[in-house]
Amino acid sequence: MNEITIGNYRCFHEHQTARLASLTLLVGDNSTGKTSFLAMIRALMDVAMGLRIPDFKEEPFDLGSFGEIAHHRGGRFGHATTFEGGYGDLLRKEFDDPGSVEPYHFEVEFGRQGTAPVPIRRRFQHGDIWWEHKFSDGQAHQFFVGSPRGSWEIKLQNPIPGLADRREDLLLPAHWTLRAVFSDDSWMNATLEPVGDTDPTLNTEEFESFKKFKLPLPFQGRRPFASAPVRSRPRRTYDPARDTSDPEGDNIPTYLASTYFADKSTWSALKEGIEEFGKSSGLFDEISIRPLGGRESEPFQVQIRKFGSRLVGPKRNLIDVGYGVSQVLPVITQLLRPEAPPLFLLQQPEVHLHPSAQAALGSLFCRVAETGPQLIVETHSDHLIDRVRMDVRDGALSPADVSVLFFERDELDVRIHSLQVDEDGNIVGAPRGYRRFFMEETRRSLGL
Repeated sequence: MNEITIGNYRCFHEHQTARLASLTLLVGDNSTGKTSFLAMIRALMDVAMGLRIPDFKEEPFDLGSFGEIAHHRGGRFGHATTFEGGYGDLLRKEFDDPGSVEPYHFEVEFGRQGTAPVPIRRRFQHGDIWWEHKFSDGQAHQFFVGSPRGSWEIKLQNPIPGLADRREDLLLPAHWTLRAVFSDDSWMNATLEPVGDTDPTLNTEEFESFKKFKLPLPFQGRRPFASAPVRSRPRRTYDPARDTSDPEGDNIPTYLASTYFADKSTWSALKEGIEEFGKSSGLFDEISIRPLGGRESEPFQVQIRKFGSRLVGPKRNLIDVGYGVSQVLPVITQLLRPEAPPLFLLQQPEVHLHPSAQAALGSLFCRVAETGPQLIVETHSDHLIDRVRMDVRDGALSPADVSVLFFERDELDVRIHSLQVDEDGNIVGAPRGYRRFFMEETRRSLGL
C-alpha cells in the first residue's frame, strides 16, 4: 500500500490522504488517532479481501460501537451518518505483461447496523475503469462497472452459488475477474444495464477493459499482524500450547519451543536473528530453550544469557531479566519468523526499552522493511525515529522507503501531515507543531 484515505472517522472529519512506505512511522501526541488509523487499515484489508465483516472491537483495537467511531462534532452537528476509508497501491495493468503496472485505489463506506459499523459500499478502481459493490439492508447485492463515459449495472442471470442477500456474504465478489463474468461461455450470463443517461452501447475497447479488470486480493489474502501496545508478562515455566498468533504475543514462547524441537534449521536461523538484535541493543547475547523433560509435550523455560568481556555469563530465566526483553521478544520474533505476514501494524514496540535498545529497534525495522513485509509503526520514541533517519542517511534504506506521519490536533479535528526523510536523514515538510515540545524543553534547559 502506498496511501490511506479516511473521512468522518473518529477524530478525522475532513477527508485526508496519508502517504505510506515500506516503513511508516506514526508520531504525535496521545489521543490524536494513531491507533484508530491502524484499526482502519486492518478493517480495509478485511473488506477488500471479503474475509469478514470488520470488527472494530477486535483486539488490539477496541474502538467501540458506531457512535464512538463515526466523527462527532457535538451540538447540532451530531454524528456523521457514514464514515469512509480507502487505500492505494500498484496493480498489474495487463495479465500478460508483468512489467505493466498502474495505480489502483480501493475505498469502502461504512454505515450503521444496530450499534455496529458495517460496509455498505466498496469500490475498486485502476486506470479509468472501476468496479463497485453496494449493499443496503433489505436489498440484494448490486454490482456496477464504469468508465469515463458512464456506469453500468452488472445483471447476473444466474445467481452466484452461496451468495445470499446478506451482508455477511462478501467473500466471492472480491475474487472475481470480470473477464470470467463477461466471457462468451460464462455460466453467469452477465449483461450490462446502463445507469442514468449512460450510453447503453459499449465500444470494443471498454468491453475489453472490463474483461481484463481483476479485483485484486491484497497481500495474497493474508491478514496483517497487529500487536498490542503492552505484550504478555513472562512466566518462569511454560506449558506447551497451541501456536495461535495473538496481539500480546502469548504464543511466542510456544512457537520458539516448537521450532526448537521440530525444525532445527529454522530454529538456528531464527535464533541467530534474535541474538543479532539482542547484541546490537545490549539486551542479551544468547537465547535458548530449556526443556524440562525429554519430549516436546512437556514444560519448558526460555532462557537469556549476557556475555562478559572475558567470561560467559550464566543462563537466566526470562522472568529474571529486564522486563524490556519479554516485551520486545514477541515483536522481533514475529518480524523474523519465516512465515511472517506481509503487513505489520505495531503499537509502541519500544515499551520498557532503554534508549539504546529503542534505537536498535529502529535499525531492525529498516532491515526488515528493505526486503521483507511492510511495517506501519506507532511510536513515541525519538531514539527510534532518529536511528531510522541516520540509517537512511547511511544508505541502509532509501528515503522513498520511509514515511513519517505526524498527527496534529486542530481544534476538534486531527490533521495528518505526510513527512519525508531526505538522503541526509532530515525530516522534510514538517509543520511548526512537529517536535515543538522538545524544542521548548531544549530552550528551557539552555536558559534561553
